[in-house]
Amino acid sequence: MDGNTKNLIQNHIDSNDVCLFMKGTPDAPQCGFSMAVTNMLKLLEVNFQSVNVLEDQNVREGIKVFSDWPTIPQLYVKKEFVGGCDIIKEMYESGELSKLFESKGINFKAKN
Repeated sequence: MDGNTKNLIQNHIDSNDVCLFMKGTPDAPQCGFSMAVTNMLKLLEVNFQSVNVLEDQNVREGIKVFSDWPTIPQLYVKKEFVGGCDIIKEMYESGELSKLFESKGINFKAKN
């Protein structure tokens, strides 16, 4: 990964409390896993910034190196890598995701 790509990725993570690297956009996800994570964040009414990795091949490959995680989507909360779709889904269903947002001071709506 080149320095520009690393800086671009780091800047997205540093400047957004909740940052999702995904395929597509929240309104038009381009894969089921990205759709699943955006839907969970929307259900919790979390404000998040998305980065469409399909727009930049360097970011698409670079984020995997950056996080040492092989798949997309990838969720970062307050500069901390949380995980991919399976981990986020598990955390959402167990309530851990809400606890994480609460502990980090992120506004969200508790799920019923």
